[in-house]
Formats: sequence, structure tokens, C-alpha cells
Amino acid sequence: MTTLSRRSFLAASSAMALAGHAQAQTEFPPIIDTHQHLWDRRKIQLDWIEKGSVLDRDFLPSDYALATAGLGVVQSVYMEVDVTPTQQTLEANEITALCKSRSGPTRSAIISGRPASPDFPKYLDQFRDNPYIKGLRQVLHASTTPAGYSLSSEFKQGIQELGKRGLSFDICLRSVDLQDGAKLAQACPDTRFILDHCGNPNVKQKPDSKWLKAIETLAKLPNVSGKISGIIAGSDPAKPLVPQLAPFVNHMWDSFGPDKVVFGGDWPVCLLGGSYAKWVQTLREIASTRTKMDQQKLFHDNALRVYRLA
Repeated sequence: MTTLSRRSFLAASSAMALAGHAQAQTEFPPIIDTHQHLWDRRKIQLDWIEKGSVLDRDFLPSDYALATAGLGVVQSVYMEVDVTPTQQTLEANEITALCKSRSGPTRSAIISGRPASPDFPKYLDQFRDNPYIKGLRQVLHASTTPAGYSLSSEFKQGIQELGKRGLSFDICLRSVDLQDGAKLAQACPDTRFILDHCGNPNVKQKPDSKWLKAIETLAKLPNVSGKISGIIAGSDPAKPLVPQLAPFVNHMWDSFGPDKVVFGGDWPVCLLGGSYAKWVQTLREIASTRTKMDQQKLFHDNALRVYRLA
């Protein structure tokens, strides 16, 4: 996130990214990145970042432009960054200002919130006329999240409220809790769900039967789409990426089908396993066995529908 006073610099960065798109589009489909993180810690507090890690600094729109240059990113969806609850409205207002500025590819956002809170409807009311906010996420994959948390009656009511307002829910669960995600989606049929990060499997090992089955169960639900994102962050740096990640990507793609998968960069969290460019190149290599049309749907077209983008 950044202030609008940086518009001129961001406009230059955006122009650079668009030039890169012109170069990339001849060979690969354009990219809509449905999972872009940004943070400026002069404004927001992120308690989950490990001190001294590669993520322990600010990541601004100008940094994103550099990270994605030449890769054909034409639009991005901001994804909330698990700020402290007292800063959720601040985060939403900051990203709304960035979207309005049109100074880069960020055009819409998934904001943070607490669906189980009794004040959740009131929290959502302040964004009722905000065309940039497409949905909401609460990170559920932390080790501190109680088992079964997403199945409480209060949480379900909050997710159902999202559906009433035409907002989606990005669901980010521990892989062992994926069946809970399926139960939640079944209980909230009028809410659209997007499963983040392939369901957070352990990609350092071969896909286990529980993950394989849970993905198949989720994929059968008409209101759930799958996001191919995030898995490079947990990869083994000592092993080649394509054979390591391909089994997970292909199972997601085969289970959800070509019309229900979207691409997510998960920058800068992806840096825990590799650069944005490395992730895109790896996924393009895995996707090379698919038809050009299916590649176009994954990297671009499906995002327009799933996130209701212009």
C-alpha cells in the first residue's frame, strides 16, 4: 500500500509493466494475478512476519511492478495481508485509494474481516457502495486457529451474509481442514468460494490421499473455484520445481476443470521459495501440456468471471 503522492512513480512503473506485457503476450496469455499482497509497515502492523526473513520489509506497488516486469501482468487483485483487526478498515481504505488511482495493475481487492463477529454486517455496510471490493478473506490456516472454527454457526452466518451482498470468500485452510471447507461451502450455497493455494498441501512430499480426495470433493461443489497459487513458497529449494509442483497443479486443474481455476502470484510470500518470475515460468512449463485455450482461462479469462472484474 502506498499514498497517492506516489502516483507519478507508480504510473511509470505501470507503463514498464505494460511494455513487458506487449513483449510477453506474443507467446503466453496475459496474466490477471488474483493474489497480490502489498504492505507498508509505516501504516500497518503485521505480527505474523518473522523478523529477519525475506518478508521483513515493505512491499510497495513499485516493487510489484519490478517483480512482474516482462511477464504480461495486465491486472491484479489485492489480497488482504492479515493485519490486526483494528486496522482492517484502514487497509480496505488504503487499497481502495490505490484502485481508484489506476496508477498500476491493481483494480480490485479482497479485504480482511471476521465473519463470526456479531458486528460483521455493520463492518460490511461501510463498503456497500465500493465497486473495488469483490470479497473477503480471513486466514484460517494458522496453527492457532481452533479445529472446526469455520463450521461454527456464527461463522456460517457471516459467510452467508457475504453471499447476500454479492461478495465472495477466499478460503485459506490447513490441508487437514479441507473437508471443513467443503462443509462450509455446502452450508452457504449462495456464496462464491475460492480455495487459496491449492489447499495448502505439503509440496515437499508426494500428494497424500486425504488431500487428493478433499480437492476432488471441493471441486464438485458448484460454488467453489480453485486458485493455483502459493505452493512455491513451501517448495524444497534443493529439488527441481516442475516435478515437485506439477502433481499438485495437475490434480487441481483436473479436479476443478479448465473453467474453475485461476492463477495467483502470492507475491511477495512466494519469495520464500522463489521469485515471481520463477513461479510464472514454472507454472507455464507445467501448463504447456494443456491447450492454449485452457492456459488462457487459467491465467486470465476465468479471473474475470470468478472475481467479477472489468
